[in-house]
Amino acid sequence: MFKTRLISGILLLIATVLIISRGGILLLGVLGIISLIGMSELFRIFKIRHNWLGIAGYFVATLYYILLLVQDINNITFLSICYLMLLMVIYVFAFPRFRVEQVQVAFFGFFYVAIMLSYIYQVRALSGGQFAVWLIFLSAWGCDTCAYCVGMLFGKHKMAPKLSPKKSVEGGIGGIVGAAILGGIYAVLVNNYANAGASIISYALLCGVGAMISQVGDLAASAIKRNYEIKDYGTLIPGHGGILDRFDSIIFTAPIIYYMTIYLMK
Repeated sequence: MFKTRLISGILLLIATVLIISRGGILLLGVLGIISLIGMSELFRIFKIRHNWLGIAGYFVATLYYILLLVQDINNITFLSICYLMLLMVIYVFAFPRFRVEQVQVAFFGFFYVAIMLSYIYQVRALSGGQFAVWLIFLSAWGCDTCAYCVGMLFGKHKMAPKLSPKKSVEGGIGGIVGAAILGGIYAVLVNNYANAGASIISYALLCGVGAMISQVGDLAASAIKRNYEIKDYGTLIPGHGGILDRFDSIIFTAPIIYYMTIYLMK
């Protein structure tokens, strides 16, 4: 199991580096596919994966990524309103086939997966985004690694015993501090080797805040699984589970890094 998880993790890391380094339409297309898979994993839990509610979600998510491709993000609010109306039309004319919570999940899934993951692309598209985009992964996956190490060594107080019994307060703090340190080190490296002009303090701050938010994303995804008594969202990534199992913290981190980067760049 450990060997499978390790090999999958290495392959995932290599693919991530290649795709994000390339950026552009390749990154957007891959994120679009990942979003559709992630939505499918979520919809499976609520039994709307292959019916009209799920199909409507996939269609609107695809349309959203097309709008990003043509840089027409000003119509996102209008698209969301139209999507909600479409879901209510399906709900009404298929009544009583669907429950209201299934409609809510279809709407929630579009925002939770498709929109929030798309901020990886939006960060990459910023001025200096080829450097800043890696802060998303440093703050999320770096926090996860540092929190695990610190928790194993010093963890005594449970952070959320009902959701994730192995996570500790000490580990959480260690993850935040560790991610901030990684952000500062990363700034030094890109300044020295790529003349990025990155602020060490800003990058450390971005990673620290991102790490804090990433832990909420991780626990939120765990809460959904606990509510519905499932171990993993899927089996796409051997040893890791599904898209939502591997990207649960990234989903929360990406928008935060985007807006904080814009604020700090002013």
